Amino acid sequence: MPEMPPFEQLIRMEIVHRVRGMDAVSVERNRTYASPGGEPLAMDVYRPGGAPAGRHPLVLLVHGGPIPKLGAKNMGVFTSYGRLLAASGLVGVAFDHRFLAPDRLPDAADDVAAALAHVREQADDLGIDRDRVAVWVFSGGGPLLSLALKGAPAHVRAIVAFYAALDIREKAPGASPSITDDMRREFSPAHHVRAEKGRTAPILVARAGLDHPFMNASIDRFVSEALAANAEIDVMNHPRGRHGFDFLDDDARSREIIARTVEFLKARLR
Repeated sequence: MPEMPPFEQLIRMEIVHRVRGMDAVSVERNRTYASPGGEPLAMDVYRPGGAPAGRHPLVLLVHGGPIPKLGAKNMGVFTSYGRLLAASGLVGVAFDHRFLAPDRLPDAADDVAAALAHVREQADDLGIDRDRVAVWVFSGGGPLLSLALKGAPAHVRAIVAFYAALDIREKAPGASPSITDDMRREFSPAHHVRAEKGRTAPILVARAGLDHPFMNASIDRFVSEALAANAEIDVMNHPRGRHGFDFLDDDARSREIIARTVEFLKARLR
């Protein structure tokens, strides 16, 4: 397996798939969407450049965690995804949330809900269709997908998970005791997809074959629960991909998975 780049390089790396127009999109940076406890939380909004006035579908990009400080929205993977989505005729929103430590998972969930509420409330200003929303989670942000599954909200039209923790009911080695069993159930997408009995929005899951076995086991359990619920789900496996293959592994399979994910979003949000 190739050696991981140093952290300073890792956070600047962009996705390995590009389309025409990514450098000509409109970007609104550092828009405050909430201020819990007086601490402003910011989002960046990526819109199609030069597009006719109208309402575009929205894709909410939910970063992973826990991470020790805010600022994940500025990582190259999210700035490049924002541009890719905007160049594809969608509005991409990358934002910071407070999954700063394991016990901050409920705070992060509040932030995801606040970010989604903000963009839907400000739909006219942002040029989005408040009823055509996709939620796309990455890595340790997988538990936050529960918000898009529980109750099958009608405005969520598509769900995407890339190398994401989708079932935390089973404790990982060295798991934090601050996450209770009730929290593990509440923040396990595998629990909610089964409970909704096929009522959820269409789902696309991308899996990295060389990821940590515990991570992939959580994905596999989610897929099994989704199939048991007869949910609409597509699964794309990158057998040689690492965790973060979409920016770490510049190969044909990585590019195919990203391209097909964008087509999935466009079709479900049409």
